[in-house]
Amino acid sequence: MRDKPESATAASTVFESLRRDLINGRFAAGEKLAINTLKAHYRVGLSPLREALNRLAAYGLLQQENQRGFRVPGVSRAELDDIAGMRRELEGMALTRAMQHGDAQWESELLAAAHRLKRADEQPTPLEEWELLHTRFHRTLVAPCGSPWLLRFIEQLHDQFDRYRRMAPAVPGVRAELDAQHQELVSLALARDIEGARALLQSHIRISHDVALGAVPDA
Repeated sequence: MRDKPESATAASTVFESLRRDLINGRFAAGEKLAINTLKAHYRVGLSPLREALNRLAAYGLLQQENQRGFRVPGVSRAELDDIAGMRRELEGMALTRAMQHGDAQWESELLAAAHRLKRADEQPTPLEEWELLHTRFHRTLVAPCGSPWLLRFIEQLHDQFDRYRRMAPAVPGVRAELDAQHQELVSLALARDIEGARALLQSHIRISHDVALGAVPDA
């Protein structure tokens, strides 16, 4: 009985590690994962590894093949368009609700998240650290929307979208434009300018979408 909590902890740990690696492009799109290689790399037993792989398949970051293991999902223009479209809809809804219900504590947390992201933009920052700050900013922006399910869907869409975005080659000049939009989003959110904030968020996602298309062959 005492092994179950340890196994659950190991499964959660490898789930998070493998989730980050899948989003960061450590494995190629369409690649079949070798169980023994994964066990050695993540230093985990078969049972917690299987649990993590099953969770990632249910989450959409892996494809489970009947009796044949797990494979990294491929990429396609249609899927990326769908992900970006759902982001625009759901994040626009969440942002509206956040501005309607956000209190002074939310305003303070949003300003702090934006400040940390801006500092990371202005000085040499490891990419993984910047990505964490970027994710935290977007989560904070919509946090008080009042719907845990809506936030859960948005987080899943972000992970799927980021898998494409991080595989795509960098586009010179776009990062500065997106960084400026982060700060402008804060100003509009604090002013409770719902129409302006939603329009800017739509533009923000469209620009990122254009960059992420670089991960799709012949897009």
